[in-house]
Amino acid sequence: MSNIGVVYTGPGAVEVQKIDDPKLQAPDGRKLEHAVILKVISTNICGSDQHMVRGRTTAQPGLVLGHEITGEVIEIGSDVEMLTVGDIVSVPFNVACGRCRCCREGDTGVCLTVNPERAGGAYGYVDMGGWIGGQARYVTVPYADFNLLKFPDRDQAMAKIRDLTMLSDILPTGFHGALQAGVGVGSIVYVAGAGPVGLAAAASARILGAAVVMIGDFNKERLVHAAKVGFTPVDLSKGDNLPEMIAEITGSPEVDAAIDAVGFEARGHSGGEQPAIVLNQMMEITRVAGGIGIPGLYVTEDPGAVDDAAKSGNLSMRFGLGWAKAQSFHTGQTPVLKYNRQLMQAILHDRLPIADIVNATIMPLDQAAEGYKSFDSGVAKKFVLDPHGLLAS
Repeated sequence: MSNIGVVYTGPGAVEVQKIDDPKLQAPDGRKLEHAVILKVISTNICGSDQHMVRGRTTAQPGLVLGHEITGEVIEIGSDVEMLTVGDIVSVPFNVACGRCRCCREGDTGVCLTVNPERAGGAYGYVDMGGWIGGQARYVTVPYADFNLLKFPDRDQAMAKIRDLTMLSDILPTGFHGALQAGVGVGSIVYVAGAGPVGLAAAASARILGAAVVMIGDFNKERLVHAAKVGFTPVDLSKGDNLPEMIAEITGSPEVDAAIDAVGFEARGHSGGEQPAIVLNQMMEITRVAGGIGIPGLYVTEDPGAVDDAAKSGNLSMRFGLGWAKAQSFHTGQTPVLKYNRQLMQAILHDRLPIADIVNATIMPLDQAAEGYKSFDSGVAKKFVLDPHGLLAS
């Protein structure tokens, strides 16, 4: 085993470097007999990785990145009972024990035991427990029987790997945002952000039965792609009155459900950062008693924020409007295990072509730095890293 991985080396920079081979142990060195080691088949670059690479979190150089992982089991601990060497599995980005109160209630995004600093753990992410990231050739996954989703047929999985690789994060995250916003049959839906998570949320709204799915963004390339895959684009560069722009499409300035797939690095019509603008727009356009799903990331510390308040996660929200309209808000990390099996079935039975919807683009692991640079420029692609050359074939 000779491991390499994508390492954050400082603001604006990542490098593919030799890293330690994985072991059946926790970040603090404890042996984990409930863990497995995976040969990584695919691992995706995520927008939330970009927040760290841009220097917008407290991530320190040396962090091995990557939380969107699909792989083959190559080694198992003595306590693993439901997996065998050779299984192809999807790894939820949440590290979860399966034993604490939150895990037992299905809230695996805020597991109480895998991170000594706060609730919730993840691979390769700042403040999320120190678990080594999976943008690498090999990675350790703890509590494997609980966390891993085994694909039923190896050949079928490899044939659909471009789609199935999205089960680790963005597809369940988009689905969670749509579901928590109350999307159902006949809903009028607005999604803020035409990046991969926004497209996954739009795809989820469609499979949930929405009548109209609009996606707003300033990025024209992403809007063109959104229209190509069947969603209604809203070009935010053409005006600053979002209700009027929505009314031009649907005849009403309000929607039943809104989904924030942008997060804390949001920008306003003037071009500058306004970290609360999407949240405020969601409250403005969502009807009375409507729902707002917020899969977009918001952080407790942002050293690059535009003002001192935002540096500690304090945003200028017009919360009184949302309260007066009796709107429902849902935040937090997606509990991937709630949704990944159902979404796997939708993929395997050709109901959800998510790879085409997010424009999955495969590249070798050793070209990850180029992928990060391209993704940060706003291209309409979702980059899937191929550590072993298994996807190109």
